[in-house]
Amino acid sequence: MGFFALVSVTQAQQIEIGAGLGGMLYKGDIAPNLNPRFYRPAGNLFFRYNFTRSVSMRAGIATGGIRAEDAVSKDPFQQARNRSFRTRIGEATVDVEYFFRDWKMVRTRKNWSPYVFGGLGYLSYSPKVEGGKRLTYPLGVGVKYEIKRPWSVALEFGTRFTRNDDLDGLAKTPGAPKLASGNPALSDSYTYTALTISYTFYRVTCPE
Repeated sequence: MGFFALVSVTQAQQIEIGAGLGGMLYKGDIAPNLNPRFYRPAGNLFFRYNFTRSVSMRAGIATGGIRAEDAVSKDPFQQARNRSFRTRIGEATVDVEYFFRDWKMVRTRKNWSPYVFGGLGYLSYSPKVEGGKRLTYPLGVGVKYEIKRPWSVALEFGTRFTRNDDLDGLAKTPGAPKLASGNPALSDSYTYTALTISYTFYRVTCPE
C-alpha cells in the first residue's frame, strides 16, 4: 500500500502560495514612455488555486512605488512644466491565468510553461488625489518553471491599466492652468515586473 501511495497519479495540487520581488514603472503625463530610470522596488504575496493543469485563479497583494520627472524629458513643454512626483502604491488583485503547457505529474519531468493573465484590481496610493483609490485592470505574461517539486519560480511582466489621470498629481481639472493639468487623452498606468517563488501543496492518495 505504501508503494502505491508514492506512485499514485491521483495527486491534488490545487493550492499554491508564493511571494515575489521586483519593481514598478509608471507611464503617464510625466513619462509618456516607459523609462527604466524611474523603476522602483516592489514586492507581492499571492494565493493560487489551480482549477485544472492549464487554468488557475490567483489573488494577491503588492506594495511598491512609482516616480517620474519632467526634467529628464526632451519635450519643451515638459521641461517648462518641470513637475516630478513620488507615489506609494498598494494593490490587491484577482487574476485568471492560462498556462499553455499542461503540468504533468511525473517525478522525472521538470514542468514549465508560458502563461497569460488578466483580471481586476483595487489600488490605494498616496499622496492622495481625488480620493486616492481606484480600480485597475491587470494584464500580463509570464513563464513558470518547476525547479524542484513542490517549489516553482516564475518571471512575469504585467501592466495595471487605470481610467484616471491622478497617480502623478496631474488630474484633469477643469479650468486649471495647462501646466498644472493632465492630458485628457492619456490615463496613467504602471507596470509590475517580478520574480516569484511558490510552494504547491500536494496530496498523494492511494488507489482504491
